Amino acid sequence: MELMEAIFGRRSVRDYLPDAVPQEAINRLVDAAIHAPNAINQQPWSFAVVQERSLLDQISRDAKAHLLSIRSTAPMPAHLYERLADPDFHIFYHAPTLIVISAIAQGPWIVEDCALAAENLMLAAHGAGFGSCWIGLAQAWFGTPKGKETIGVPEPHVPVAPIIVGRPRTPAPAVPRKTPEVRWIS
Repeated sequence: MELMEAIFGRRSVRDYLPDAVPQEAINRLVDAAIHAPNAINQQPWSFAVVQERSLLDQISRDAKAHLLSIRSTAPMPAHLYERLADPDFHIFYHAPTLIVISAIAQGPWIVEDCALAAENLMLAAHGAGFGSCWIGLAQAWFGTPKGKETIGVPEPHVPVAPIIVGRPRTPAPAVPRKTPEVRWIS
């Protein structure tokens, strides 16, 4: 797949087949992730991979409950709270694989570094025929002691990017893009 085709074709997938993502494929995605640009070549990332269905289901329930419990301090649009309160809503859309990209330690550019690694991972997933989606609703819970413990992230690691991966059930439609504001400075 050509680079621009991958960039323009990648979508956030929210409907997955139950088929497991093979370990070799995950290794290739992680390899793509670690080739991302990063500040002063610190390469601050680590990766936690979860494929056990019951654990994914438990994390979904715990992350939803956590967001609902901190509603007063973490304002989001009302429709998101309605989804979180729905017992049938699965925060990971029943994807077979979750990859959480964490930074190994606190630092001034860890979020940027992990976000760049996540974009590489998601583009590589698209190129390999997988779908992916960054699950922002899970981020707050992964930052809790229970969240870190659940995925084996020790202190002082900082979970940054929970990415689900799997085979899309159907192709995700294109989303219209707004015209960007561009200022030419001369």
